[in-house]
Amino acid sequence: MVIIENKKKLTKKFKKAKNIFIMAHKDLDLDALGSSIGMYIILKNKKKNCFLIIDDTKHELGVEKILKELEGCLTIIKSSEVEKNLHKRESKNLLLILDTTKKDLVQSESVLKHIKEKVIIDHHALGKTSIKDAFIVLDDKASSTCEMVTNLLETYDAEIDSYYATVLLSGIVLDTNNFMLKTTANTYYTAYYLASLGASAKKVQYLLKQDLLEYTERQKLLSRIEIINDKIAFTKATPYTIYRREDLAKIADTLLFFNDIEASFVVGKIGKDTIGVSGRSLGNYDIESILNKIGGGGDDYNGAAKFEKQSISDVEEILKKAIKKQEGE
Repeated sequence: MVIIENKKKLTKKFKKAKNIFIMAHKDLDLDALGSSIGMYIILKNKKKNCFLIIDDTKHELGVEKILKELEGCLTIIKSSEVEKNLHKRESKNLLLILDTTKKDLVQSESVLKHIKEKVIIDHHALGKTSIKDAFIVLDDKASSTCEMVTNLLETYDAEIDSYYATVLLSGIVLDTNNFMLKTTANTYYTAYYLASLGASAKKVQYLLKQDLLEYTERQKLLSRIEIINDKIAFTKATPYTIYRREDLAKIADTLLFFNDIEASFVVGKIGKDTIGVSGRSLGNYDIESILNKIGGGGDDYNGAAKFEKQSISDVEEILKKAIKKQEGE
């Protein structure tokens, strides 16, 4: 396990720091929030001053439930509050970034300028916009960042409440689509370990419950499926609906459950002038190679890309050309 191999270096950096700021990607999901909370608990056990940076104003249901239930239990600040909470000695501040390496995806890029010492823990492959001036612990074989953080938590033998164990488990369940994707023996062991700490499978399902209207909106895309080369499922949204990146990812996950489908791609608006692409694979299709060609990134199992001020049809054409090139057509 990559994170265990880097435990000594991580411990040294944690020991040196006094104030530790924890930040994940924009549009928090259960893996980003779960791994952030897991590291918060580890570092609190080490008597560190910890701050969770969350600028998101809207949250998906599971994240919203957790933040509401933990209100008052965690020190959560906006990026605008970072400066006043910095330790007066620069060397005593540490920024811990979870579930992304990319500067354009973090909660706040401005925070990157305020804190010199940075550590990244992530399970996604590096991309063109990955942060350069950081100590990066990356394991693209891990199912989730929650899996990585739980493995570290076990080696520290940190005390953790059953609720926090449940939150970590929910991140693993989310990113593996109920242990269907990118699941290894270590993933199952990690889930077992969290269960031994009191993680509740019933509570996980509660956190994963979906909004009916959002679910219905996603289902509309399933009626627009196109099959490419008998093994790639492709669908695109209309230009009248704005989705979250996580919505496109969930649709791409769903497409993998159809017979003979080895990879899937979904295109849709994720902002007023922004088009998002989400790609998924069962592991035997090179998602990363295709998305790298169009300015995105990922790994063997998943990836994403985004385009500014282009139409859905334009992005569809760009993506299909990349797929054809990959297929040797």
